[in-house]
Amino acid sequence: MRGPGPARPPVVDVHTHVVPKGWPDLGAACGGSDWPRLRVDSERAAMIMVGETEFRPVGAECWDAPTRLGDMDADGVDVQVVSPTPVFFSYDRPAEQAVKVARIFNDLTLEVTAAGGDRLVPFCQVPLQDPEAACAELDRCLAAGHAGVEIGNHVGDRDLDDAGIVEFLTHCAEVGAPVFVHPWDMPGGPRLDRWMARWLAGMPAETHLSVLALILGGVFDRVPDTLRICFAHGGGSFPFWLGRADNAWHRRGDLVRGASTVPPSSYVDRFCVDSVVFSAPALRLLVDTMGAERVLVGSDYPYPLGERPVGRVVREADFLTGEQRDLLLGGNALRFLGTRS
Repeated sequence: MRGPGPARPPVVDVHTHVVPKGWPDLGAACGGSDWPRLRVDSERAAMIMVGETEFRPVGAECWDAPTRLGDMDADGVDVQVVSPTPVFFSYDRPAEQAVKVARIFNDLTLEVTAAGGDRLVPFCQVPLQDPEAACAELDRCLAAGHAGVEIGNHVGDRDLDDAGIVEFLTHCAEVGAPVFVHPWDMPGGPRLDRWMARWLAGMPAETHLSVLALILGGVFDRVPDTLRICFAHGGGSFPFWLGRADNAWHRRGDLVRGASTVPPSSYVDRFCVDSVVFSAPALRLLVDTMGAERVLVGSDYPYPLGERPVGRVVREADFLTGEQRDLLLGGNALRFLGTRS
């Protein structure tokens, strides 16, 4: 129990994922083929299949609220933001199919999180390849109980500065929906298809590229500053290479500046990142680069590359003041979610 003194904010994990325990046959419900399906191996274990390929083993913590809550209690987490698993985004499908699959998984997510009460905060997915449909699905989900939206960091070759995606981000700003950006659909090939290199090298690079797209593509100069947007995995490699981006912006502005009006470092107050960087030196760099007000605890729960116990690096970081630690553990997340100014 906490001792007397000012009340501290709840500990909020902004980066967790859900997989429902089963869903309708997506080919019959949405059209098309080779959809993800769940092969249930036991009461507490299953395998996500894509066609006949094993994609990822999952356990009861993905769909069972009591299991999630038990893990949260063990790790000292009060609230989880629960987002889709990116394999279900379906951005490569026709929009009408992506709309149907988004509705299915968004409704199932509400069923999973309802058992956790206010401790499990659902985020939805949208058919991002169709801006009008994406805005409509977001509005439907907000009315149904979702608190925000998770999007992938690109749609095919269209990055976050694409006109249609900017239209969706502008809508998010207007309706006050927080946006969590997660890398997905990383490039493959012989050099990346071993050692989980797509996750270890590809994910940080994908996130870095999409942060640059928002900056150099002029998105932050056009979208209202009411947009609340957070990037997974510590913003990828962007924080480490911000100085390089600034240097290039000044020295080769003819190629680098794009539609941005000021150097990249001038935009760091327009977005947040989570804390999933796994070491104190990396967290120090993240806080020094982004500011303590823009780093939010995340874990990537329940997947094996996530942090357990959740928030361990933040709790043990001796370079943080008590006030900064409280911001990272929960205060910043409450502002991101729109529950605190």
